[in-house]
Amino acid sequence: MSLGPGQHALWPVPLGVHRHPDAEALNALLVRVFAALRATQRHARGEPERAFFASDDDLLQRVKLPEWQGFVQWLVACLRDTVTAANAAAWPADWRDGGVPLAVGIDAMWFQTSRGGAFHDVHTHGNASWSAVYVVQVDAPEARRRHPVYGAANGVTRFYGPPFQALGGAHVDLGNAYLQPPHVDVEPLPGQLVVFPAWLAHQALPYDGDTERVIVSFNARVSRARGSDRLHGFAAT
Repeated sequence: MSLGPGQHALWPVPLGVHRHPDAEALNALLVRVFAALRATQRHARGEPERAFFASDDDLLQRVKLPEWQGFVQWLVACLRDTVTAANAAAWPADWRDGGVPLAVGIDAMWFQTSRGGAFHDVHTHGNASWSAVYVVQVDAPEARRRHPVYGAANGVTRFYGPPFQALGGAHVDLGNAYLQPPHVDVEPLPGQLVVFPAWLAHQALPYDGDTERVIVSFNARVSRARGSDRLHGFAAT
């Protein structure tokens, strides 16, 4: 947004969208690994087969394959790129130019599967500054959009901007047109990673297709690898 003198666009909402360079081979492996983990965890929990499944959030420690380690390294690199770009105006110049190494702490990582109209309702992620969703498997775009009920919204991730709650039943005119649209839909594409602020409200809309919708998600904290995180008189904890 370009503004004139004395005008300020405050508190932007950054999203980072990344594509894995070898998604086809990686995703085929992840589908097999997650199927085995789902069977094991369902048995341990005594759960029947359902249209929606969420794994335990210890996925980072549970999978030991070398391909998985490379995948996690890629996730961390994408997160660092997004976080650095988002903080371009907030960090000192020597930090954002690569002069300060960042430490990324992934506190929780899990996978989810959905089919038959299953969805994940509106929520945020606590105890983290950033979250992400990586698409492992979903119907091809043309087939997904042709769903007779859900159409183009079939299985998308919907992000709700900060003004969304205030707009519920509120007055809308030309004066606050800058608040539109109140939400943005991100199409699910295998191999696509979306990095977003953990406080940002979002949901996975109902999905139905010939293949299950399979995603990986995680929560992360970012700090300096060495030295203090102190900025503007506040210190990270």
